[in-house]
Amino acid sequence: MSKLEGKVAVVTGASKGIGAAIAKSLAKDGAAVVVNYASSKAGADAVVAAITSAGGKAIAVQGDVSKAAQAQGLIEAAINAFGRIDVLVNNSGVYEFAAIEEVTEEHYRRLFDVNVLGVLLATQAAAKHLGEGGSVINISSAITHVLTPTAAAYAGTKGALNAISGVLANELAPRKIRVNVVSPGFVVTEGTHTAGVVGSDMEAGFIAQTPLGRAGQPDDIAGVVAFLASDDARWLTGENITASGGVR
Repeated sequence: MSKLEGKVAVVTGASKGIGAAIAKSLAKDGAAVVVNYASSKAGADAVVAAITSAGGKAIAVQGDVSKAAQAQGLIEAAINAFGRIDVLVNNSGVYEFAAIEEVTEEHYRRLFDVNVLGVLLATQAAAKHLGEGGSVINISSAITHVLTPTAAAYAGTKGALNAISGVLANELAPRKIRVNVVSPGFVVTEGTHTAGVVGSDMEAGFIAQTPLGRAGQPDDIAGVVAFLASDDARWLTGENITASGGVR
């Protein structure tokens, strides 16, 4: 039996990049997957098509998790489609850097609304339905200890996420719901392409600092998430796994 057989997973921000790889990995391990997207319907549909063509179960559901009603609607869609929810992966995030001179209220709020409030709202909605053995996995970033220049607001969101995750691990533990964090290092995704990092001196710097000597790929992160979602990780909660090729 596949290690996630019979489980239902919701992956936010799963239309591309790390989220898409996570959705496919969870489906490969037997979970029925809700592929959430905010704006890229075509991307989410492509992920669903890849899963179903491989024999898995998946649906795409639109929703901006920074809006309470839409976060609630996402979880309700999962329940309506599959009858339950066992795993929530909070992957939705805005990846955007700005030098301190360029930080604006809009930049701050855009990042914190999705990267922090979105996690709270999606977890709040899911927690009503998660039972014993449920797993919440939050995608943070190694940037909280690498401390890259121009990443003040982004790193701030991930630092907040780490603290929130620790609190929720303790808060939900009496219900036997686990909460863990995965903190990727530099990963080649659509987001890092769009931000101009891929192919830049910044990327070269990240790789130079990485003991394993290469950039990360979305599948490198997806496998760690699939482990945390499974019963193999039943004794892990409140952990933050840095998946960075050895960057500390």
